[in-house]
Amino acid sequence: MDTQIATAAKPLMAQAQPRKPAPFLPMSRAEMDALGWDACDIVLVTGDAYVDHPSFGMAIIGRLLEAQGFRVGIISQPDWHSAEPFKALGKPKVFFGVTGGNMDSMVNRYTADRRLRHDDAYTAGGEGGKRPDRCTVVYAQRCREAFKDVPIVLGGIEASLRRIAHYDYWSDKVRRSVLADAKADLLLYGNAERAVVEVAQRLAAGEAPRALDDIRGVALFRKVPEDYTELHADDLDSADEGATRQKGATVIRLPALEQVEQDREAYARASRVLHRESNPGNARPLVQRHGDRDLWLNPPPIPLTSDEMDAVYDLPYARAPHPSYGDAKIPAWEMIKFSVTIMRGCFGGCTFCSITEHEGRIIQNRSEGSILREIEKIRDKTPGFTGVISDIGGPTANMYRMACKDPKVEAACRRPSCVFPEICPNLNTSHDDLIRLYRKVRETKGIKKVMVASGVRYDLAVESPEYIKELVTHHVGGYLKIAPEHTERGPLDKMMKPGIGAYNKFKRMFDEAAERAGKKYYLIPYFIAAHPGTTDEDMMNLALWLKKNRYRADQVQTFLPSPMATATAMYHTGVNPLRGVRHGGSDKVEAIKGLRQRRLHKAFLRYHDPDNWPVLREALIEMGRRDLIGSQPHQLVPAHQPPGTGKAAGTRRPVRPGGKTQKFTTKGVRVMK
Repeated sequence: MDTQIATAAKPLMAQAQPRKPAPFLPMSRAEMDALGWDACDIVLVTGDAYVDHPSFGMAIIGRLLEAQGFRVGIISQPDWHSAEPFKALGKPKVFFGVTGGNMDSMVNRYTADRRLRHDDAYTAGGEGGKRPDRCTVVYAQRCREAFKDVPIVLGGIEASLRRIAHYDYWSDKVRRSVLADAKADLLLYGNAERAVVEVAQRLAAGEAPRALDDIRGVALFRKVPEDYTELHADDLDSADEGATRQKGATVIRLPALEQVEQDREAYARASRVLHRESNPGNARPLVQRHGDRDLWLNPPPIPLTSDEMDAVYDLPYARAPHPSYGDAKIPAWEMIKFSVTIMRGCFGGCTFCSITEHEGRIIQNRSEGSILREIEKIRDKTPGFTGVISDIGGPTANMYRMACKDPKVEAACRRPSCVFPEICPNLNTSHDDLIRLYRKVRETKGIKKVMVASGVRYDLAVESPEYIKELVTHHVGGYLKIAPEHTERGPLDKMMKPGIGAYNKFKRMFDEAAERAGKKYYLIPYFIAAHPGTTDEDMMNLALWLKKNRYRADQVQTFLPSPMATATAMYHTGVNPLRGVRHGGSDKVEAIKGLRQRRLHKAFLRYHDPDNWPVLREALIEMGRRDLIGSQPHQLVPAHQPPGTGKAAGTRRPVRPGGKTQKFTTKGVRVMK
């Protein structure tokens, strides 16, 4: 690891200067006056409604900075059409912190078919339209208009997933780093507690933002220091990809913005290298040219220890929405107010998911004591609590306290997943700590039921029959959602998901445990349509599997290319970044981009819906599979359409430029006729 970047983490609360906590962080001048404040040191601007609870990023950062002695105010979902709402709390003395909220604003506002959503779970009343597209950029620009000389620091998942040049599905083009578009000073990516505390302390001490180039998890524009050796991952004719380890200070140069805009293999190379350099134990700085400037990314933050996680979750949250919302319900709060987060991170590495890019693959755990204290707070302080904890988990339900058996191996590892293509022998897969935690939570006075609603990683669960027994006997309510995502090896390999055999094994164990417990419980499997690497035959085979197993999906998920995900790179480039990328030597991936074909793949998942039968018949005929049309048990869709159904039958094929129409294919490639 480069000596210029600190390798040892200073304890998160080492310089805490506790002050009397505010009932809520103020959102108005009147609240500031009641606290006796003449000004805020830091103002956080967020695209979400302000809920003072550790499931909401701005609440964690705000309370953490408050514990460091700073006066923190919040501007929530401001009217972005002028700079005036951004002056509501006055000029902050240290910096503006800007976040899009708990979700990327484009994912929040648009469906996988690019249709505008009319609701927003993170807004009072569930009302849509309370935040602009790309709100991190818009908010930062308005902050600059409001007070030109105040430093602006970006954070949150929207900034984190857009920290380098990235493909944007909604505009169908490569956009530059959000730091450049927002014209901000610094960007903090990942779980930013360590970084934001150090940034705040050093800015308050008078340092300039550009001087904070030695903090992990920070991105900024700077020149490459003369004492650094550049490793050129931007050379697409070389197979090296900048992976060679060298002594001394090194930085890996990613393909430049202009290069990834024009060369899709260059984009795939940049994605591959960024994901490879994601382990805090061995990651090196990255640099990417944007015009005449270099965007510099320091290595990821050092994960929080259990003591530090406890300190974060033990902060004096009000555990409620800000009073200004009155009786309006905030759907995201209603969903999580009786749930408990026990860990962060995920080492699964699923290519369509952004958890690893944001939270990292090293699991950060809370202690049993901290978790039990929070459950007691829910019991004693949350209105409407009936004794049921709605979820106990995190990004996954059953990775609590799992880690590499050898810290040295973990620090040196460069694998994107600890469980694909099989579970790493160095991974401790014991569920004992989690089982013990479940039992202690159930024993807590006033707790009647503890549900597990987070996704269970079933390939890990089958390693512990005792865990499955515990889960089924005590923590399932009627059904359990689980995500095999597909049945076919082609798309599963591109997703980095286990084969359907692992799901079948889990189902057998689940059903046996339910029978022994005298329960009638069911698994609800989730699947993805139109994922890169999926052919029409793959979706047809999945539909046949669903029919054979008598599954009828009410809601289905079409692949949504979220910023910076590996599968998004596949979708945009047609190249597989899981393997080496170079001119003339890249592994190709077929992407499903045409709206008609994406809808076909979705229709296969809902083979039982009569409205989908016309389009499925047409596709099956073109695929040479007329044998699957009919009323026999082995056939997928009937030959005759019930009256009043089949809306898709009247849908004409979309006309392309030149008057040509789009045709289904069996390779995931559009063919014109």
